[in-house]
Amino acid sequence: MKDYIVADKWKIIENHFDPHLQMNSESLFSIGNGRMGQRANFEETYSGPSLRGSYIAGVYYPDKTRVGWWKNGYPEYFAKVLNSVNWIGIELKINGEIVDLYTCKVIDFKRELDMKSGLLKRSVTIKLKKDRVVEIRCERFYSMAQKDLCLMQYRVQPVNFNAKVNISWYLDTNVLNSDANYQEDFWKNRKQGIKKKKAWVMATTRKTGFTVCAAMRQELHTDNASEMVVSERMREGRIERAASTTVTQGGFISLKKYVSIASTFYHREEELVGVTTASAKTAMKDGFKKIRKAQARTWGDIWKRCDVEILGDVKAQQGIRFNIFQMIQTYTGDDPRLNIGPKGFTGEKYGGSTYWDTEAYCLPFYMSTTDPSVGRNLLIYRYNHLEKAIENASKLGFSGGAALYPMVTMNGEECHNEWEITFEEIHRNGAIAYAIHDYIRYTGDKEYLVDYGLEVLIAIARFWAQRVHVSPRKRKYVMHGVTGPNEYENNVNNNWYTNYIAAWCLQYAIAAARWVEERDPQKYTSLRSKINLDEESEFSHWNEIVEEMYYPVDESRGIFLQNDGFEDKEDLTVKDLDHAARPLNQNWSWDRILRSPFIKQADVLQGLYFFEEDFGIETIRRNFEYYEPKTVHESSLSPCVHSILAALIGNGEKAYEMYLRTARLDLDDYNNDTEDGCHITSMAGTWLSIVKGFAGMRVRDGVLHFKPFIPPAWEAYAFRISFRGQILRLVVGQEEVKVENLNDGPFSVVVFDECQNIEGNADATVRVSQQVA
Repeated sequence: MKDYIVADKWKIIENHFDPHLQMNSESLFSIGNGRMGQRANFEETYSGPSLRGSYIAGVYYPDKTRVGWWKNGYPEYFAKVLNSVNWIGIELKINGEIVDLYTCKVIDFKRELDMKSGLLKRSVTIKLKKDRVVEIRCERFYSMAQKDLCLMQYRVQPVNFNAKVNISWYLDTNVLNSDANYQEDFWKNRKQGIKKKKAWVMATTRKTGFTVCAAMRQELHTDNASEMVVSERMREGRIERAASTTVTQGGFISLKKYVSIASTFYHREEELVGVTTASAKTAMKDGFKKIRKAQARTWGDIWKRCDVEILGDVKAQQGIRFNIFQMIQTYTGDDPRLNIGPKGFTGEKYGGSTYWDTEAYCLPFYMSTTDPSVGRNLLIYRYNHLEKAIENASKLGFSGGAALYPMVTMNGEECHNEWEITFEEIHRNGAIAYAIHDYIRYTGDKEYLVDYGLEVLIAIARFWAQRVHVSPRKRKYVMHGVTGPNEYENNVNNNWYTNYIAAWCLQYAIAAARWVEERDPQKYTSLRSKINLDEESEFSHWNEIVEEMYYPVDESRGIFLQNDGFEDKEDLTVKDLDHAARPLNQNWSWDRILRSPFIKQADVLQGLYFFEEDFGIETIRRNFEYYEPKTVHESSLSPCVHSILAALIGNGEKAYEMYLRTARLDLDDYNNDTEDGCHITSMAGTWLSIVKGFAGMRVRDGVLHFKPFIPPAWEAYAFRISFRGQILRLVVGQEEVKVENLNDGPFSVVVFDECQNIEGNADATVRVSQQVA
């Protein structure tokens, strides 16, 4: 763990500079606006370890797959979000000495991310040769109100001497991805220009042909300085302006930079120069302060919808707000072509592609805190990729319209190249079907089934029907050669979770088909014809699989076995591990991990979380108490599931422990990997831990149910929920729970199993009748 971030309710603060922590901080202080974003790289030259990254949603490159041993069925490329134009770049020389925080003496430093308004600020005082002291102040943000804009201001002040200042600022498309498999240059420089106040640069991705254009304007101000000499330079892929002046002691020179970035994802190529140069010009006319105020207003509106307030625990409060902040600035949901990458705009690991994390973890957050269209768009994204999912399945030998959604994708094609994941971690198909069910259950939007969902469900069911086979010995349907959510066990037979969700998908697809047939016979008939659905034979076969699916169990312990043979492993728990061995994936060989009983993340427990209503509380308790002690939580997706289930079974201490782990996973760098980027998709788990865990929110028969508890260290916590067009606010204290109806009309909600009928713009207070131990 790294404990250097100052605890604060609304800010992420680093108050000293340590170059060994720079890459970690670059991740933590990342900013974006859903269309683009950037790691917290320094504006000026920095020669120390750094991952420079500026990313644009939807723009990617098919980097050729790199594997040691090619296997039939491997994807030929790994799609990657590209490091794009460097728009923040500054070169600063003071009396001929380059300012570089890696080589200069830093005598004071503070970096601050104001989550309330989306502003990244930094102040640093450095000592140059001859004890010359310089103060630098800078601030930047990506506009949430105008998604093509990013702004910065940068101020230099000599403290104890008269300084000859040379400052240059630039746009540069000569950038590389640190994760390029063959160190390829993914960009081809196209056009650029500097004319009067206008400056712009354009580049196109190789192979995929996305074009990006960035334009800038600037304002320079000085105090106690000689006349400035301004010049311009241009070389391939880079346009630059520079200013030279002498600033007297205590004076300053400041730069405001207005940048517009646009791509052919939203515009025709011939429009890009005009669009970006006009936007940058308008931004400069409006001014930095006006646009910053609009930024604060926009974020203020966002926080009204999605904030979670915690009284009495600053670190817990900081953690949940940090996670929500990163989620919102990664994905705003206004474009069904976009999805949520596991690292968002904070790093390059995982290529910025879409995983099953979106459906299993992120969807509930967006359904409850944003416009209803956002959750729908996340599902439409998968519907739009259905044909590619069918192609993916056909490459592996499946037929008849069977669909296997990719583990990793940008455009619907599979682009993950680890065989034990690509070919075997097929439970991702189930998560997508479950998300359709979860969306309809929460929103009541059953029309989604008619227009989109049923076609996806049938294609997924066809895959499962072909993926199982009958075991002559067991006389049951079994599924061999899979990897469950626990990636520390590969190529197993009969992973309980995978078998269970496969059978559930088959059953749900049939039920959905019957509903659509009754609701809209004409559309159902049209769909049957389109996909060549043979109800009689296919549904009969699916029902047979559901009834005869095999599930590994340990009768003596009363638990579901993670997979065949799991009971033959050493009966060890995490307490038996040497602390120095953690994380296992950074200290043990893969062979040793696979032979061990240690679990990376919730597996059986993932199924019990999804399908809680299918099992009794004692069944969930027995499985939790067996598997959690064996779980090392070295997947970011793990702690939140355990927190929710711990709350369900009454283990408040464990629920709180797991909440803190998920809330501060990146802030405290639990798994020693934050320098690669933040774990964006797992951040939704922090919200889930509070709303579904501590507050016990469930939807039953179209009604919201709550069964809250509050950690002893907290005074209270509160959050808003948007549910089927209505908004409520829940406030949980140590002695009572208050439900506020923020609508004009009445609203009914169940708290501690008692229905509360609340009039419009009124509230109901319920005494806490049962606390979690």
